[in-house]
Amino acid sequence: MARPRIKDVARHAGVSEKTVSNVINDYVHVSDRTRRVVREAIDHLGYRVNLAGRHLRKGRTGIIALVVPELDVPYFAELARHVIREAEQLSLTVLIHQSGADREHELAALAGFGSDFVDGIILSPLALTADDLRQRVGVPPTVLLGELLEEGADHVAIDNEKAARQATEHLIGLGRRNILAVGGHEAPGLGTAEARTRGYLAALAEEGLTRQPDALLAVDDFRMPAGARAVAGALRAGLRPDGLLCLNDQLALGALRALHEHGLRVPEDVAVIGFDDVEGGRFSVPTLSTVAPDKAAVARVAVQLLHHRIGEAAARSPQEADPGGPGVQAPQDRVVAHRLVLRESTEGPGAR
Repeated sequence: MARPRIKDVARHAGVSEKTVSNVINDYVHVSDRTRRVVREAIDHLGYRVNLAGRHLRKGRTGIIALVVPELDVPYFAELARHVIREAEQLSLTVLIHQSGADREHELAALAGFGSDFVDGIILSPLALTADDLRQRVGVPPTVLLGELLEEGADHVAIDNEKAARQATEHLIGLGRRNILAVGGHEAPGLGTAEARTRGYLAALAEEGLTRQPDALLAVDDFRMPAGARAVAGALRAGLRPDGLLCLNDQLALGALRALHEHGLRVPEDVAVIGFDDVEGGRFSVPTLSTVAPDKAAVARVAVQLLHHRIGEAAARSPQEADPGGPGVQAPQDRVVAHRLVLRESTEGPGAR
């Protein structure tokens, strides 16, 4: 059977094709009765709006890109689900791209992949520098996730430094004094990891605790095996932590394994807290205390902000290449809420 067209809907509803178009596009000057009749005809015939045609008439593709370092990292997988859900509300399709934290891949994404098939980009950068962002010209509208690299770019994140400070303060409040940061790193340019490390160190300083020489446990990546290796190595080297701040939940889950293999109890001997509130932490033994970013809010704010920027770009003439030109809203730095979720790895059996 042929796919129903707009003229079929008009014939069934007894109205003009223009009236059907007005209903589909939510034109305000349509009576409630006419709107109801047209929608009933659409439902009866199974008519589907040609979104591709609609977007092309507006000079858009209706596609946005979500670029993340690794798709199989639970935080990014969960975030992608929220982004897709929010985009669907705006009739946008999401193209998901894995950068591998590689600068060339991130630059290609920032440039729109050398094509016009995406209207805008939501990018979680790990390898890009502030200079890379300053030099962007004529690229699709872009919203950055994570730590702010450039004040001239739209940006959505939690306050990572504040969150790490609160998590560390919680460990200190439990009486822990020898707290290590798994994945901690002070080198500039590492974005989220650097911000979380600053928060950890600030909490130690505020409580007058001496920072241990080997307090920052370096990792090659932010997966479970790296967390297990870092903690096992520290224990073999003679370190005796009573608390671990892990810069993400994957590292924390690996740390739990290493502590178990070395005969240490959690939280009796070592209290552990992570970041991201991924699903696996709710089912680990013990369950994992964590900093929970509002992932749904991150996605909602990022998609809505990008949609607004796409509209601004479409309203400009081709000669108006300057993204900061007249009538364009200044770049937005949006901070989304987070909260501490306290479970068994810091509170003991029975905590939720």
